[in-house]
Amino acid sequence: MRTNILITGASTGLGRGMALEFAARGRNLALCARRLELLEALKAEIAGRFPGVKVAIRPLDVNEHAQVPMVFRALSDELGGLDRIIVNAGVGGGAPVGTGRFAVNLKTAETNFVAALAQCEAAVELFRARQAGHLVTIASVAAIRGLPRYQTVYAATKAGLATLTEGIRADLWDTPIRVSAIYPGYIESDISSGARKRMFLVDTATGCRALVRAIESERPRCFVPPWPWAPMALLMRHLPLGLLRRAM
Repeated sequence: MRTNILITGASTGLGRGMALEFAARGRNLALCARRLELLEALKAEIAGRFPGVKVAIRPLDVNEHAQVPMVFRALSDELGGLDRIIVNAGVGGGAPVGTGRFAVNLKTAETNFVAALAQCEAAVELFRARQAGHLVTIASVAAIRGLPRYQTVYAATKAGLATLTEGIRADLWDTPIRVSAIYPGYIESDISSGARKRMFLVDTATGCRALVRAIESERPRCFVPPWPWAPMALLMRHLPLGLLRRAM
């Protein structure tokens, strides 16, 4: 059992929801995010609801790359080691390419891919030292194909993260370290709030329970929730682009 779990971007949305779900399962938590006051409130909530769970918190802006390994090591030291690290911090949104909003797309690219790379580097370094651990990245079903409008750069960053995760898994193939990429569909969160198609949207609690089940399975690749997103991913992969752009 993975007892000590670190989650980035843990103050809101899916990160917060996963933290509560893991706490309900008795896991100790290392939580980091930019807003310390929200982490403190979450820590107090977990202490009240799950008093046997240890919670360590640190402020962290994942775009401050040099801070990432320092915070991960500090949280690892506080809990006596980390068994699983979930690279969850990210942003949604974006703009169609060529519409004069490069700064918005740059922020999405830097946060969702470059900062995720920094987190993976720090996580795998810790796991290599212990020869144990489970690296989890939160990608998206948007990673399956190139998507139009505001999703173009977001989808590209999540595709890059998914490919990065697979490469790390290949590199660690002959070690005890496990690596998983999770592909959420529409789960209620700050990032999904702009989703145009809401027929498959699930609430945060339901979605986070499904996320935690997928993570605990330690399978290399999981779509969450599996219905309808596993078959939807297959459809998205093969749908002609002209039809896909109208559907998305």
